[in-house]
Amino acid sequence: MGAVPEEVMQRELDMAWQHVFTWGSYGITVAMLVWAFYLGRAHRTSFFVLASLGVFIGAFAEPIYDVLFDLWFYDAHNGEQGAMYSHFTAFERVQPVWTHSGYLILYAGPVLYAGWRMYQGLATPKFLFGIWGLEIVTSCVFEVIGTGTNVYTYYGPYEMRIWNYPFVIGVLEGTQTILFTVLAVNLWRRIRSGWGMASLLYAHPFTMFGTNVGIGAPLIVALHLDDEGGVTFASELIWVATFLVYGLCALAVLGATKFLPEPLEPTEEPTGRRREEVPHRETVGV
Repeated sequence: MGAVPEEVMQRELDMAWQHVFTWGSYGITVAMLVWAFYLGRAHRTSFFVLASLGVFIGAFAEPIYDVLFDLWFYDAHNGEQGAMYSHFTAFERVQPVWTHSGYLILYAGPVLYAGWRMYQGLATPKFLFGIWGLEIVTSCVFEVIGTGTNVYTYYGPYEMRIWNYPFVIGVLEGTQTILFTVLAVNLWRRIRSGWGMASLLYAHPFTMFGTNVGIGAPLIVALHLDDEGGVTFASELIWVATFLVYGLCALAVLGATKFLPEPLEPTEEPTGRRREEVPHRETVGV
């Protein structure tokens, strides 16, 4: 978590691909929000919209992630900084405006295509592991493009890269997406008020940092070991930490299967609100 290498900071941003990531991702975001609104109308709930907006808002915490995982968004063009379409800078890291749309694409998908099935209690462990695999692939496709077209980079000494993208990052992202979806659906099943559903607006950072900083802790430490003291930096330790994180992610998803909701009870409406039960009255013969 030291200074960003000068050659990384001076690398040229591909302006054409910046347009693709900005306008393309926001086009997909609009479509996903329309889908969320449609699902909300169909199932009479604010869950889909609020969970999606919560992920969108969560991108404001992205600079913290960038520092921990050595991520740099390119900002130079023709030898000068300031080429990125950005909206704020934190920890000396400029943030592109498309981080919010990128978050929604990468992390809110399962809420929309699997949330209702989970809410009904119809999701199985096999189904959840299938989503995990799909989300890992989604992350890899999105970020292989971004890191391979000079939009951003993971400049740390990672091992097991696909093109320029560390595969372990994709596994962590797939895992945190699963944990977020399961948490969000469990909140949906338990919350009985409109104001209570607003908690979905801040649920995403808990699972994002819980996964990446908690499960990913061995990798973060291994990436930033100093060349002095007891244990010093070595690529072998990166390999060990990488496979350890793979195992921990699998355990986390296995644990998440234990929190899949049970099937709905007959007295429970699909919206998550319980019907008022009519009290039983005994008739006494005269």
